[in-house]
Amino acid sequence: MKTCLLSLACYLAATLPGAAQPSGGIPEQWVDSITGHEVVRLTRSGTNNQSFYFHNSPFIKSADGRDDLMVYVGSVNQRPQCFVINLRTLETTRLTGYPRGARTEIIDKVHREIVYQRGDSVLATRVDSPFSTRLLYRFAPGVEGTINSINADGTLLAGKYSEGNKAREILARYPEKHDYFNRIYDARIKHYLFVIDTRTAGLRVIHEENEWTNHVQFSPVDPSLLMYCHEGPWHKVDRIWTIDVHTRVSRLMHRRSMDMEIAGHEFFSPDGSRVWFDLQQPRGETFFLAGATTRGEEQEIKYELTRDEWSVHYNISPDQSLFCGDGGHSGSVAKAKDGKWIYLFRPEGSRLVSERLVNMRDHDYKLEPNVHFSPDQRWVIFRSNMHGETHVYAARVEK
Repeated sequence: MKTCLLSLACYLAATLPGAAQPSGGIPEQWVDSITGHEVVRLTRSGTNNQSFYFHNSPFIKSADGRDDLMVYVGSVNQRPQCFVINLRTLETTRLTGYPRGARTEIIDKVHREIVYQRGDSVLATRVDSPFSTRLLYRFAPGVEGTINSINADGTLLAGKYSEGNKAREILARYPEKHDYFNRIYDARIKHYLFVIDTRTAGLRVIHEENEWTNHVQFSPVDPSLLMYCHEGPWHKVDRIWTIDVHTRVSRLMHRRSMDMEIAGHEFFSPDGSRVWFDLQQPRGETFFLAGATTRGEEQEIKYELTRDEWSVHYNISPDQSLFCGDGGHSGSVAKAKDGKWIYLFRPEGSRLVSERLVNMRDHDYKLEPNVHFSPDQRWVIFRSNMHGETHVYAARVEK
């Protein structure tokens, strides 16, 4: 086994005030007995630590540019708080300490801040000392907007809100996804897509529709390009759209071509040139990872996978040569009999060739692992409850 890049001295995690310590039986490092890949537990304090959703980048360079940092959300006194961890040293710093907690999945890399909401307020806290916090925006009474993304130059926040109380009433009455999902889609509630100028605190609605607008994410390189989706039963929606926030021109990224075809869980390539997504033609039968160009008319790329290789979410490496996936269980759309793995994929012709990184047999997939490549591309980072408590782990790509 190769020497771990994370030195043993790194494993002395800081004890955070009010943070419960993980159970002693959870290993900090091991070699998967089936795959032969090294796995490291990154979070060393708390009992409910969760990395970002797959299409939200959790990484930022340290202030001196030497190290990679990762933001995550962990539990303190049973309340969520925001943390930043140095991926070389595993030194962990708590960024928020609100009595009722705070969550974030947005990093403004230009201003070196995390962006998050508390009630009607949108706040930003620095990831470097001194850890100051500032108010970015306050929603008007009656507008329950959700901030989802920030653009590449840190000038615009993007989010959505819906008209009236119908969606909230459905969620309150039917809290389980299998109960509310079709009901919100069928209700045809008007949704608004908006941007907020971080310099002027001005809000501007750029799109409205009687569709369930969701999965709002800015291009990682083009400050004017925003992606959103039509949420709902995937076989009923043309899901994936981009919009120019200045011209307000929307573009459908993939049009369904057969009955029961589905496309979703979309994400940008690192250079913003493509949108990648799970494509099934038809649903639950033939599985692809597909990529459509964001600006030109170049033909889609399609890489086929087997049923067991299908993943709830995929991601792409910084150099765009590799993909990873978080697998799935028998109750997922693919109905995989042996799909509970963290995967590494290498394109080969029209297919993806898979390599298993981590055996996820003890993971409960009600918690989605949500894979990310580390910035140096040597690790696939994911969250898991395989040992009971939820922690963030990293699997070495090379054995």
